[in-house]
Amino acid sequence: MASAVLPSGSQCAAAAAAAAAPPGLRLRLLLLLLSAAALIPTGDGQNLFTKDVTVIEGEVATISCQVNKSDDSVIQLLNPNRQTIYFRDFRPLKDSRFQLLNFSSSELRVSLTNVSISDEGRYFCQLYTDPPQESYTTITVLVPPRNLVIDIQKDTAVEGEEIEVNCTAMASKPATTIRWFKGNMELKGKSEVEEWSDMYTVTSQLMLKVRREDDGVPVICQVEHPAVTGNLQTQRYLEVQYKPRVHIQMTYPLQGLTREGDALELTCEVSGKPQPVKVTWVRVDDEMPQHAVLSGPNLFINNLNKTDNGTYRCEASNVVGKAHSDYTLYVYDPPTTIPPPTTTTTTTTTTTTILTIIPDTTATTEPAVHGLTQLPNSAEELDSEDLADSRAGEEGSIRAVDHAVIGGVVAVVVFAMLCLLIILGRYFARHKGTYFTHEAKGADDAADADTAIINAEGGQNNSEEKKEYFI
Repeated sequence: MASAVLPSGSQCAAAAAAAAAPPGLRLRLLLLLLSAAALIPTGDGQNLFTKDVTVIEGEVATISCQVNKSDDSVIQLLNPNRQTIYFRDFRPLKDSRFQLLNFSSSELRVSLTNVSISDEGRYFCQLYTDPPQESYTTITVLVPPRNLVIDIQKDTAVEGEEIEVNCTAMASKPATTIRWFKGNMELKGKSEVEEWSDMYTVTSQLMLKVRREDDGVPVICQVEHPAVTGNLQTQRYLEVQYKPRVHIQMTYPLQGLTREGDALELTCEVSGKPQPVKVTWVRVDDEMPQHAVLSGPNLFINNLNKTDNGTYRCEASNVVGKAHSDYTLYVYDPPTTIPPPTTTTTTTTTTTTILTIIPDTTATTEPAVHGLTQLPNSAEELDSEDLADSRAGEEGSIRAVDHAVIGGVVAVVVFAMLCLLIILGRYFARHKGTYFTHEAKGADDAADADTAIINAEGGQNNSEEKKEYFI
């Protein structure tokens, strides 16, 4: 918006507008000009002003010429080509899109319907004073994008591949801003702007590396423009192919522990795009047991035994690639029932009982590991009811074994003590008697020691009769 004082003689513009009017209106317009010229005020204290207008193409623009402290001066509105649109309440211009909304000594308000880009420019308001005043308003026309197109380089992408996505907003004014979204996540693209005849075409490029999770996710091109209210957007759904994903599920036994004589059923769960049509079971580094039954994705082995131990693999493939999953089978010993302890326990029985318990305990605590389904690492991970019964039997057996061991130890100790007492008694009884020799014979009858010696010496002739007696 701007205002200025017209130079002297500028009133001729109004006369030129009258000359351009149709013949029927030309005389009337000239009479109005003559009467206005005869009554031109000085213009002291009057002020002419207006406001700029921004309008969306196809809508209505309103132009208002307003005067402060009006004294009935003549107001005139001109187009960007300086053709008179309205002189007072009279419209000399033939364009019927201009309609008078209000005319008074202080305002001339006019509407312009169905605005187009060609209507953009400066419009002038003139006030006939001495000197004349002029003010202008600028009409800006906004043009929303006429077409929004999104294009994907490949309709079907492969997992891990980088694809190019383009979005084009055509013929807008001003240039649009393009934003990218993948689902709810905003991405960053690269935009180029092309100008043609005051109109702009914007193209944005997005480089996207796709994953299997992107399959079926929309890629959204959203436009931001002052002529657009709300969200103007277009989208395309990604189609991503990916190799299979394999998972082995143990269907039976439910508790997850495999023992000799039990049955085993495994199910191979497979997903992929396109959906795998071929699912196979193999035994790694060995042949499949003869009693194994294969039925599509299911593997069934009846009457398990130790020879079935090994790694079983499920394989699946499609046009993108192949994948597999492994299951390691370990067959446990069957559960053992321990007999109740007897009332009479000997050392031999005790030893036999201990030797019977050790293998059973070892056999029930061996670990097993398989592919995706974790088997129990010890007996504590067995089914709760079976484990409780097993523990109760084992605790009763251990208590019985403890009593038998204690009884055997006591019997051994008592037997050892008895043997020791017998040996000591024989030893002391042997050394308890008096020791006699033939030389001492007669010593008890001698009166003194000399006589005893003589008696002893006198018996040398009978030395052959010397004897020793032990009692």
